[in-house]
Amino acid sequence: MKKILSNKNNLLVLYEDNHIIVVNKRAGDIVQGDKTGDKPLSEVVKEYIAEKYNKPGNVYLGVVHRLDRPTTGLVIFAKTSKALPRLNKLFVDKEAKKTYWAIVKNEPNKLDDTLIHWLKKNPKNNKSVAHIKEVSNSKKAILHYKVLKKLDNYFLLEVNLETGRHHQIRTQLASIGCPIKGDLKYGFDRSNPDASIHLHARQISFIHPVNNDIIDITAPLPKDAIWDACEV
Repeated sequence: MKKILSNKNNLLVLYEDNHIIVVNKRAGDIVQGDKTGDKPLSEVVKEYIAEKYNKPGNVYLGVVHRLDRPTTGLVIFAKTSKALPRLNKLFVDKEAKKTYWAIVKNEPNKLDDTLIHWLKKNPKNNKSVAHIKEVSNSKKAILHYKVLKKLDNYFLLEVNLETGRHHQIRTQLASIGCPIKGDLKYGFDRSNPDASIHLHARQISFIHPVNNDIIDITAPLPKDAIWDACEV
């Protein structure tokens, strides 16, 4: 796999071939356009492809999945119409293994555990609530976590999702008294200066949708003192 570092628009490309491109999203970037009208990451990637390959006209780019705006880490895009439905199927069939790192203030009661909740989204405040039992219009959410490292004032958790729900990691960790650093929406006591939260899509592995190679990519951590202390 060829690693590429692109500084255009601060875009960090971690992997690219004819069919897919994987980038390391910064905090504050939106993956796809929304009501804010801010330029989405998908458009930045299109511009990168158009310039690199001198492509005239519209550039095809399929959005495979998203990350919350204050979250950082791996985002996969499809460069061809052949790859997009196959990548989508990988995610639907849970054949893409995604690992997240989260920094929390409070130590969980258990060093590793499986959390099962039913999440209900409130579209008015764009927030999900975790319930122990199923309630109307809720969706089952399952994640697995373990404590990777104790920092001076925080704890580094590794999180693996079994389901993909709205704000799932943020909601479920907050429900056990471990809101993510900087996440005011889910109960952390103060925001980060750059409006980020300390949740990072750290690693992904999957079978390439076209050539069947094993793709395994790790996203470098954001640069700040707390993330720097997390190298394990």
